[in-house]
Amino acid sequence: MTRHALENPQFYLTSPQDCPYLDNRQERKIFTYLVGAEAKNLNDLLSVGGFRRSQTIAYRPACADCNACKSVRVVVPQFEFSKNQRKILKRNTDLVRIVKPALATSEQYALFHRYLRSRHDDGGMVEMTEADYIAMIEETHIETIVVEYRRRVEGHAITGSAHGELIAVALTDVLDDATSMVYSFFAPDMDRRSLGTYIILDHIRQAIENGLSYVYLGYWVAESAKMSYKTRFKPLEVLGAEGWTCLD
Repeated sequence: MTRHALENPQFYLTSPQDCPYLDNRQERKIFTYLVGAEAKNLNDLLSVGGFRRSQTIAYRPACADCNACKSVRVVVPQFEFSKNQRKILKRNTDLVRIVKPALATSEQYALFHRYLRSRHDDGGMVEMTEADYIAMIEETHIETIVVEYRRRVEGHAITGSAHGELIAVALTDVLDDATSMVYSFFAPDMDRRSLGTYIILDHIRQAIENGLSYVYLGYWVAESAKMSYKTRFKPLEVLGAEGWTCLD
C-alpha cells in the first residue's frame, strides 16, 4: 500500500443483514482493507475513528437509522482497580501470561470450540472450523499478538513452550499508544475465576506497565445486556458525535 493509499483508502458498504445485538434491527458496515506496508498506520488512524479489525479488514457500523453501537476504550492512566477487581486478579495469581506471535494452535482451537459451544451456541461463530480459526488468528498485516494464560507449573519456569494447562486466550492488536482486544475466549467451566473480566484487567495492567494510554474494548450497545460488563472498566471513553467522551 502506498502513502497515497493510506491517505485515501477505498471504503465499501456491506448489504443489510440481521443485527447480532438488537432484535428486529438490520445492520450495515463500512469497511476497508488493511494490507501492505502502511496497514499498521492506517489501522492506528481508523481505530481512533471507531473502526475494528477482523483479519485484513477494518470495519465500523454504518446503519442508516441506528447509532447504538459505540466504540469504547479504557483510559489507562486514570484507571484504578476496584476492590472486586483486585480480588479477581488475586484469584488468578496461579495463571501465567505468555505473549506469542499471531500463530494458531490446535490446543487453542480446542479451547475456542469448547468456549463457543458453552457460551455462544446460538451464534454464527460456533460453526467455525479449525481452518477458519487459523485465518482469524493469522491473517493480519499489522502487529498482532496472541496472549495465552496457563496454569503455573510448580517447579518449572513458564516459557513460550510452557506445558501448563491452557485456561484462556486473547487475540490483541498492538497500536501506537494502545492495545485493542480483538477477541478472547476461556475455559467455560471456571466461573469462579471471572476469566473474561480477568483478561481485560490483565490487559489494563500491562498497558499501565508499558505507559500506554488506552485499551480498546470494541463496541458497546447500551440496550444489550451481554455488553453491560464493559461499563465496569472506568474511566471508559465512548466515541460519539462530539468525539471521545467519558461515560458517566
